Amino acid sequence: MPRFQKVSLARSQMTTDQPSVAQDGLGETQTDSAAKKGSAGSNASRRGSELEPNASAAANDNPASDLRNMRRIIAEDPEWSLATVPLLTDLCIRHIVHNFEINSRIIDKLLPKHKVKVLEKISEKLPLHVTANLIQDEGYWKRCCKARWEICDVVQYGKSWKRMYFERNLQEKIEHFVPGSDLTEIKDTLLLSKNYVKKLDIRQLLPPVRETPKIFQLDDDDAASDAGEEVDTDHFDFNDIFKDLTELREFKVVYGVRDCGMNFEWNLFQFTARDCQQLSKCIASTKHLTSLSITRSKVDDDKIRVMISHILDHPGLTELDVSNNLIGDRGARAIGKFLNNHSQLVTICLADNQIRAAGASAIAHALTKNSTLRVLNIRLNRIGDEGGQAICKALIKNATLEQLNMGSNDLSEPTANGLGQVIAGNSVLKKIDISCNRIGVDGGKQLQQNMEDNKTVTHIDLRLTECGTEAEYCIYQILHTNRERERELSLQRAALPAAQ
Repeated sequence: MPRFQKVSLARSQMTTDQPSVAQDGLGETQTDSAAKKGSAGSNASRRGSELEPNASAAANDNPASDLRNMRRIIAEDPEWSLATVPLLTDLCIRHIVHNFEINSRIIDKLLPKHKVKVLEKISEKLPLHVTANLIQDEGYWKRCCKARWEICDVVQYGKSWKRMYFERNLQEKIEHFVPGSDLTEIKDTLLLSKNYVKKLDIRQLLPPVRETPKIFQLDDDDAASDAGEEVDTDHFDFNDIFKDLTELREFKVVYGVRDCGMNFEWNLFQFTARDCQQLSKCIASTKHLTSLSITRSKVDDDKIRVMISHILDHPGLTELDVSNNLIGDRGARAIGKFLNNHSQLVTICLADNQIRAAGASAIAHALTKNSTLRVLNIRLNRIGDEGGQAICKALIKNATLEQLNMGSNDLSEPTANGLGQVIAGNSVLKKIDISCNRIGVDGGKQLQQNMEDNKTVTHIDLRLTECGTEAEYCIYQILHTNRERERELSLQRAALPAAQ
């Protein structure tokens, strides 16, 4: 019922159920009025003149006695108040937020204080083609990331929320792409993301969908029934996107499937020859790429040799990680050739492969001529003392390597003696990891003696080496002294520009 009808109804009830205030003031009933109906007009006028000042006085003393004061406007909302009426600017901002998708360019014309309010209220579900090149506000992209992913480590993305959103968005589309499907969605995403993607971390690649096997028929010849059809397991071709990613610097990929569960099949984890050819050509043509990682992908000797042949003399590649693969001595020789003044590598990781003494010797030979490598990780291989001694001899001549990891390689006392000579003669090496090897007590004493004259090595990992408690304690004391010396030198170098 409208509120004005409610007020009228209330007034009608009030007049019918209760005697009027004027009648109460006069103190007369209808009987008295009828009895005095024939009285003279002079008496009536006299009474009227006498009651007017009394009625005015009664209205002033009791405002409720005046019918005019009994009128009320009853709001439908009991909490309604003039204080809740929004400002015109707030109404405009609300309208802009509601229609932002169809009129997004208006944000460039707003005042800064109004622009901030709009960016705080627009939805995180707006289409990417509307927000990609228009919104630079990190607060908005932070909300988008938080709404989409539970774990958001923005430090890994250069502390940029916008970069994080675009990189992870493109990454997920590639990880869930089935070869043979339409590339339109990926290309549309790539068109919007190419200016913001600097790193791609592809954690899985799906193989093509297997076709339904044909029903066996007795009429088929024996050859056809025995041979069967080879399943095509070639994965996503990165040439389709790398040519447009002009800002890409780091690329990590795993040729396998995550969380396959009961659908496990070996062909889900196959890095085919065609995949190797396509990826190698793609990396070779991407001159601005600085970091490459292909792990847990069953990269064997043949495939790593193909890759190395394509990326020889790559002008930008400084980091290479091929750990957790099947690389043996033949592949290690190819890597040695790559390190032999055919690359700009600063870091190389060969951990968890099948490299033996021959492969380690090839890498050691390359170290004698290499002048760029700073970090070598050959952990979890099978180089033995022969390979370990070859690397130690090379480090006596090498003047650039700063970090060496030879953990879990079946090393023993002969390698410890060779490493002791490196510690005594090499003034560049700073970090050494020989954990999980049987160095022995004699090997530990040899390292201790050579460490007494060394001032550059700051870290040595001797866990599970059986080198003896005394030698281990003495070595760690020397390492502590070297770290303090390095810290003081770094503080002095930092103070020099300020003094100048």
